Amino acid sequence: MASKVIHAFYDDDDVLMLAVKKVKAAKHHIGEVYCPFPVHGLDKAMGLAPTRIAITSFMYGCVGLIVSIVMMNYMMIEDWPQDIGGKPSFSYLENCPAFVPIMFELTVFFAAHLMVMTFYMRSRLWPFKNAENPDARTTDDHFLMEIEIHNNEQELKDLLMGTGAVEINISEKNSH
Repeated sequence: MASKVIHAFYDDDDVLMLAVKKVKAAKHHIGEVYCPFPVHGLDKAMGLAPTRIAITSFMYGCVGLIVSIVMMNYMMIEDWPQDIGGKPSFSYLENCPAFVPIMFELTVFFAAHLMVMTFYMRSRLWPFKNAENPDARTTDDHFLMEIEIHNNEQELKDLLMGTGAVEINISEKNSH
């Protein structure tokens, strides 16, 4: 199903931030904002929920820590115990201080790699995926605010021109 959207272009991130605040104050829903670089505070101004990727990172780190403990216990204590540097290998706890660097490294390894994979899957960024931005200028020097039109086209045009938009376009958007 296709719906009409209005694209407001801005050439300054400070003007964009003020425009987002004015549009939200006028009780309009901003569908998306396309920017050539991250704009600090834009997510709060748009009213987006905070990310939960830090929670998944912590869980992935815990998985890495558990994997490292089980791996070292099996390899160094149960499967092939060795006397390295005069350290006895009777139990895992006796050798735990020597295993701390390995535990740290695998915790960081699991957290970093699985978090990146989670981010790409959550963002639907696949190899060879075509860009979804509606205008190529948003990757260079323009900011684009996209708002869906619900029989309020002229009201939105007037509001957006009053916020400092340098260009306003109306187009069809296909919903997935």
